[in-house]
Amino acid sequence: MARNKTTEKMTVSELPEVSVSDDGEVRHLHLGTPWIQGSMRVAEPFELELEYVQRMMAWLLFVEPASVSKRHAMQLGLGAGAITKFCHKKLRMCATAIELNPQVLAVCRAWFKLPPDGPKLRVVLADAAEEIRNPMWLGTVDALAVDLYDHEAAAPVLDSPDFYADCRALLSEDGCMTVNLFGRSSSFERSLQSMATAFGEEALWAFKPTREGNTVVLAQRTPVRPKRADLQARAEAIQARWDLPAAKWMRVFKPVAA
Repeated sequence: MARNKTTEKMTVSELPEVSVSDDGEVRHLHLGTPWIQGSMRVAEPFELELEYVQRMMAWLLFVEPASVSKRHAMQLGLGAGAITKFCHKKLRMCATAIELNPQVLAVCRAWFKLPPDGPKLRVVLADAAEEIRNPMWLGTVDALAVDLYDHEAAAPVLDSPDFYADCRALLSEDGCMTVNLFGRSSSFERSLQSMATAFGEEALWAFKPTREGNTVVLAQRTPVRPKRADLQARAEAIQARWDLPAAKWMRVFKPVAA
């Protein structure tokens, strides 16, 4: 499960073909292969269908729920638009997505209920590695979701210490980055070390892998270590307010530097 992105300059004709499949209740996005790049429950288009995508919302554990609607979320790699739609529609946040492939954006608008751009929603068609260096974004992002994969979903395409340092520069003082690590060629330890180089090991938290093999890692711009009881209370508030399975997160989410 992945999002589309590449570090090389590509023409539109070189980008993978985007397709859609339905299994009756759930719609999936593909990039020229059977790999699922994103999913949407047709009857609930603004909910988060995939477990790992739900876990990408773990940054909510570290902010006051009442402040969420005043914050800015950014998604690198649009996929089926699940995170951007959830942040915009359910959390009422300002939401930005950076996507390389214009076909992905067109399919999200046609088949995945992605709203048009407006005052609190924007999709930027650009290379994420370059766009995140734009000075206009620096220090403005409270919740950064990184899910950057090519059509083969073998490993993260952007995964270097320099890339994660650029991500850290986007974040507000109490901002968080969540990253999906997945793929047969990926290395959890290598990715974790790259993040530790940019953020510091004390800033990192990680989930156990999902059944499908996705491991979500969270990095804090400013490391904090709340008491477990406080996190549990926050998780229960998140679950009650936004219907995310946050109470279960506490069994599989912990600091990397325990």
